[in-house]
Amino acid sequence: MLIPSKRLDCLGASVFSEMDNLRLELEKAGKHLINLSIGSPDRAPAIEIRQVLSQAVFDETQYGYTLTRGTEEFRKACAAWYLERFGVTLNPETEVLPLMGSQDGLAHIFLAYIDPGDLALIPDPGYPIYTAGLMLAGGEKVAVPLLEKNGFLPDLSKIDPDIARKAKLMFLNYPNNPTAAVAPLSFFEDVVEFAKENDLLICHDAAYSELAFEGYRPVSFLQAQGAKEVGVEFHSVSKTYNLAGARLGFVVGNSEAISTLSQLKANIDYGVFRPVLTAGAYALRSAQDSIEENRSAYQRRRDLLIEGCALAGWAMPTPQGSMFIWAPVPTKQDSFSFAIALAREAGVIVVPGVGFGEYGEGYVRVAMVQEESVLREVVRRIQQFLKPLGGLICNN
Repeated sequence: MLIPSKRLDCLGASVFSEMDNLRLELEKAGKHLINLSIGSPDRAPAIEIRQVLSQAVFDETQYGYTLTRGTEEFRKACAAWYLERFGVTLNPETEVLPLMGSQDGLAHIFLAYIDPGDLALIPDPGYPIYTAGLMLAGGEKVAVPLLEKNGFLPDLSKIDPDIARKAKLMFLNYPNNPTAAVAPLSFFEDVVEFAKENDLLICHDAAYSELAFEGYRPVSFLQAQGAKEVGVEFHSVSKTYNLAGARLGFVVGNSEAISTLSQLKANIDYGVFRPVLTAGAYALRSAQDSIEENRSAYQRRRDLLIEGCALAGWAMPTPQGSMFIWAPVPTKQDSFSFAIALAREAGVIVVPGVGFGEYGEGYVRVAMVQEESVLREVVRRIQQFLKPLGGLICNN
C-alpha cells in the first residue's frame, strides 16, 4: 500500500472535515439542508459576459496553450481597471499576472518564497489557504490575532520584533474572510512602513474589493505610498463577476514578486483557458453595472438575515463588505457545538469560527450565498431553533 506524503497531514482542518461528514450524514438521512458554509457566488455572470465567453469558445483558434502570462489583452484590461478603480498605475508587462482564480496565486506564492523552516505572518482567524499553502511549502506559521476590539485588524505593535525580522511574508485580507472587516488606507500605510522595517513581502488578498455596501468602496493596499516596493495584491475576477467556476483572477504589484511567481507557475501550468481570459478582459473593460447589481443583491440578503435573526435574539454585526457575516455564537456553546446543533436541528449549515484559527472561537461564518426566498426560510428555521433555548441565549 502506498503511503501518502506527510505534507498532506497538515491539510483539511478537522472542523471542516467533520462538518462535511455531518452534511453527508444528514443528507443521507433525508434532511433538507440549506448550505451557508461555502463562499462561492450563487449568481450567474452578466449575460453580456456569457455571450463573449460563448463566442470565444466557438473560435477554433482559441484552444492552444496560453502560457502563464496569459494574453496581452487581459493584462492591459487589468491595468486599465486598476487605474480607473484605484488610481494606481501598473505596467501590464511586468506588474500584472493572470491566475487560475486568486487562490491559485495565494497558494503558489509560498512555494515561490518559502523554504522549509521559514516564517510567515498569517492572520488568525484567516482563510485556510494561507495556512495550507505555507504548510505545503514547509514553512512555519506565526499567527497574528485579529481581535474584535481592534476592528479585526492586526496590531502591528504587538508582533514580536525578532519574529517580524525573521519572517519572509505577511498575509492580509480586506474586506476580510471570515470576519468581513474592512481596512482604511491609513492601516495600509502603516503596513508599508512595517514591511520596510522588517524586509517583508506583503501579500494582500483583495478578493472582495468589489463587494461592499451603502456606497462604501474598499481601498487597495497599492494605494498606500511605497506599497509596490513591498507587496502584491491578489484579485478575484471569479468573485467580482460571478465567474467562480471559470477560475480567473490576477495578481498585481511588485514586479520582482510577479516575476518570481510567474517563474514558478511556468513550471506547473500553462495558463488560463483563452476564452476565459477574453471574457475576463471584456468584464473588466465594460460598464460595471453587474457589480452594482451584485452589491445590491448581497446587501438585501445581509439585511434580511440580520433583521430576521435579531428577532430571534441573535445579534449580528452589519458588515460593510464581503459575502459573509461573522456572527457571535448566540448560545452558551463553543462554535463547533453550536454549528452542529444548528445543522442537526434546523438544517442550516454554517462554519464554526474555530475552523479559521484559534481566535475564531466564539463566532460562526454565515455565507450569504442563497436567494432571498431561501434566506427567509433560513431565518424561519433559526427563529424556531433559538426560541426553545430560552436561557441558553447569550447577551452579545
